Amino acid sequence: MATKNLSEYNTAQVPDASNMIFGIVVAEWNPEITDALLQGCVSTLERHGALPENIHVKTVPGSFELIYGAHQMTLNDGYDAVIVLGSVIRGETPHFDYICQGVTAGIARLNATNNIPVVYGLLTTNDMQQARDRAGGRLGNKGDECAVVAIKMAKF
Repeated sequence: MATKNLSEYNTAQVPDASNMIFGIVVAEWNPEITDALLQGCVSTLERHGALPENIHVKTVPGSFELIYGAHQMTLNDGYDAVIVLGSVIRGETPHFDYICQGVTAGIARLNATNNIPVVYGLLTTNDMQQARDRAGGRLGNKGDECAVVAIKMAKF
């Protein structure tokens, strides 16, 4: 369980993002959650100076496809950072484990083999309430956290 609010951070430690270009890949699955993550991410990028025209959003059908979408963005579009946003909620089958492990390994591989940081914004929760709590609910918004990480990694 998260022990802190995902939306709380020291704004003085976040670089200016006015000259940065961001790619965001969002899974369409669990749209109640992923739309909230996207909203938090975009508003936080803009709050730190990113221009709306420098924030490019693409959607993919599900969380496993985040890997492909992020990879294409690292190859083609001159982004300073790419952010992936998705939500996988545990069900009755091992599907949850395979998807979570696959996406995690895929994003790790992209970070190890590319010159552009890919920020991991996949919520992996046991139930819908846990996802809501982390997508603008009582534990803040993982999208906010991912935006801050992207700005910091772009300046790394």
